[in-house]
Formats: sequence, structure tokens, C-alpha cells
Amino acid sequence: MNVQFAVATTGLPAAASFRRWARAALDCNARITLRVVGAREARALNKRYRRRDYATNVLTFVYADERPLAGDIAICAPVVKREARAQRIDLAAHYAHLTVHGVLHLQGHDHLRKNDAEKMERLEARILKEFGYPDPYRGDACGKL
Repeated sequence: MNVQFAVATTGLPAAASFRRWARAALDCNARITLRVVGAREARALNKRYRRRDYATNVLTFVYADERPLAGDIAICAPVVKREARAQRIDLAAHYAHLTVHGVLHLQGHDHLRKNDAEKMERLEARILKEFGYPDPYRGDACGKL
């Protein structure tokens, strides 16, 4: 897994943390580039590929959905920081959640239908618990992606 920082790394988790979180969510081999970006880049990606004109917290781009998987994950540092502060959750826990969320999307998981969303949320919570992080969908750490 390649981790890129397109923003200042002060206050961000180390590349090794992103790799650990991603590995915990993977159930197969994959070639992934995870890029931590600023608001301008996140907004441009979201606008170009999803036709939504705002910076979002995480975007997943699947390039090969056969084994080995291949794709990019973009996580927007300013949005993550703002959400963590607003939800009063640990910043590293939120980065872990978004990394896991993006990797699950890469593997075909989605949350468009209620049953799929519930399944994905349970899987995310189980993976995050392995790192000692709370369930992001329950209690004080709630918030839908």
C-alpha cells in the first residue's frame, strides 16, 4: 500500500497506521494508493467524478475489481479534522474509520440500501474495535458517511 500526503503531516497519523488499518479491512490482495489531501483536491475529485461540488471526507476509486484489487482512496484532512471536532471523537479513530470505510468500498461493500449499510457498519465497527476504537455509528461517535 502506498500512502501519500498532499498536506502537511503535522497532527496526522503515520503512514504505517494507515497501512495497518487498511490491512485489517482487506480480505484479499490489493494494490492501493491512499492519499491524504486538502479541501481543494477533495472538492475537485468529488466534482469531477461524482458531480458534487464540495470536499467530502473519503472517496474510493476502484480500478480493478478482480483479484488483485486495485484502487485509490482519497481522505480529506480538513474535513476529517472538522468532523472529528464536531462529533467530539478522537482524530486518529476517525482516520481509522475512514480508511476502513474506503477499503471496504474498494472490495465492493456499499451503504446505499439499508441492509447493505447495516452490514457494512457492523463490519467497520468490528474492525475498529480491534484497534480499541469505539463503534462510529453508536453513542457519541455517531455519524453516517
